[in-house]
Amino acid sequence: MILQLVFNIGLAVTWMLLRANLTVVDFVVGYLLGALLLIALQKILPFKLYFPKVIALLKLTWIFARELYYANIDVLKIVTRPKIKTTPGIIAYPTELKTDLEKTLIASLISLTPGTMPIAFSDDGKIIYVHCINMKEKDEIVGQIQETFEKAIMEVTK
Repeated sequence: MILQLVFNIGLAVTWMLLRANLTVVDFVVGYLLGALLLIALQKILPFKLYFPKVIALLKLTWIFARELYYANIDVLKIVTRPKIKTTPGIIAYPTELKTDLEKTLIASLISLTPGTMPIAFSDDGKIIYVHCINMKEKDEIVGQIQETFEKAIMEVTK
């Protein structure tokens, strides 16, 4: 996948140099021509294109930005109230992620979202213990993490 991306960017830069125009438009045209070449080569060589992974990565980035925004609003509401009424707690989040990279990524995304902090992993690595500043129902929080971060991570890494 990375080799395809480097190849595609290399073709875009080559296109710019051959045209003797170092502009964004020429880079995009070269990139699109490289993408078409990769699509044509896919029929000859047995490899998967990297485009679906890039789209999944962009989707994960969008989900993180959206969740970051909503979490910041929630924390802002808690902090600006005259009387802080929170129900902090620790939940055991069962994860279906297998690799260390996937687990590290979900822990980082949870950590970067205000109001939540991963504390520890179970010995077998199948459960992440997460501290929540304002715990609603456990099932709602687990479902939200599964439907947003975990699902998007699986799309990127599988």
